[in-house]
Amino acid sequence: MTMQSTEDDEPPFVNSALSQRLTRHGVTVQVEIYGDGEGKWILEVVDAQNASHVWDDHFESDQQALAEAIRALEEETVEFMDAPAKLDSLH
Repeated sequence: MTMQSTEDDEPPFVNSALSQRLTRHGVTVQVEIYGDGEGKWILEVVDAQNASHVWDDHFESDQQALAEAIRALEEETVEFMDAPAKLDSLH
């Protein structure tokens, strides 16, 4: 885990070692998992169009956040596809 701070007045956040690229059903995303500074974990998934999908709820562990990212990519793949692929899948 690495400590990073974006501003002097903001607390540092922890980047989980579980952050990684994942591919499911031909869709690749970047999974970013960050400690929130209060003992919980933030999940962000960045798709091929560089759109960020951040979960409102924080997770008890980085493993839970990763499991949710995998579940979402498995069950909601279309949410992470680029725009042309989404349009093609509707026909």
